[in-house]
Amino acid sequence: MNNMDKKNDNAKFRIDKWLWAARFFKTRSLSVDALECGKVLCNGVRVKPAKSVAVGDILAIRIGPYQFIVEVLALSSQRGPAPQAQMLYRETEESLLRRKALSDELKAQPMPTFLRGRPTKRDRREIEKLKGSVW
Repeated sequence: MNNMDKKNDNAKFRIDKWLWAARFFKTRSLSVDALECGKVLCNGVRVKPAKSVAVGDILAIRIGPYQFIVEVLALSSQRGPAPQAQMLYRETEESLLRRKALSDELKAQPMPTFLRGRPTKRDRREIEKLKGSVW
């Protein structure tokens, strides 16, 4: 019997397991780290990894620059396929719009240039072209 089949209102699961099962984090240890660092709030309160999550709870989850605000719809402590994991929660409309706007803003920014070590011979030639060789 799958954990999602249990429609018991009294059932509660650890929040770190739920975050992992809902595929917000790749491993349970990453979800524990996020909880300990305060990147996950349950009903607006910072919680510990052993906190029980219940249906109807509102979670604010920060992953990198993005913030997800989700309502818990179902409970599961087993990680399943992505479509099944998406049935565990519903993201708020405001959260979706905010993430979409931030994504578009980040895409519009120029890509950072990463320079490692000394320039190669090819890089030096391009630099000289840009400077307008005065020699």
